[in-house]
Amino acid sequence: YVDNSQVFVVASDSGVVSKADLAGKVVAVQKASAALSALNDEENADNIALRDSFEDLIEYADYNTAFMYLESGAAEAIAMDIGVAKFQMEERGADKFVILEEKLVSELYGVGFLKGNTELRDQVQETLYEMVKDGKFDEIAKKWDLQDCVVLGK
Repeated sequence: YVDNSQVFVVASDSGVVSKADLAGKVVAVQKASAALSALNDEENADNIALRDSFEDLIEYADYNTAFMYLESGAAEAIAMDIGVAKFQMEERGADKFVILEEKLVSELYGVGFLKGNTELRDQVQETLYEMVKDGKFDEIAKKWDLQDCVVLGK
């Protein structure tokens, strides 16, 4: 229902506009994160090549620290979840940062059910479709600034 893509955030004035521009740059990432997993995915040759093009890939305990390093210039990009990126940018001044248009990887979220529980699955699905139809789904997505991330009803 939601595409929680892994993206790159850079300073607005960095001149970086694509993933290719990250070659030779210091990139920050949160330890044990989906972005780090994507960059280390041995089955994705493009991501491995991208990671290997960085001057350095630095792992931080949290994204607050990564953003402090980006703001100070100690890091030149952060690989992270788009939802977290938008929140951090809003908190720190959205005009200071940009999210690169090219995604590192898309991560589609859904709802899981106990195998065989088709009754609950169908009830949830029907309710979500009703919410799309009456506009409530989009209303909730806008409230949480996820309108660009939802995939149900598109």
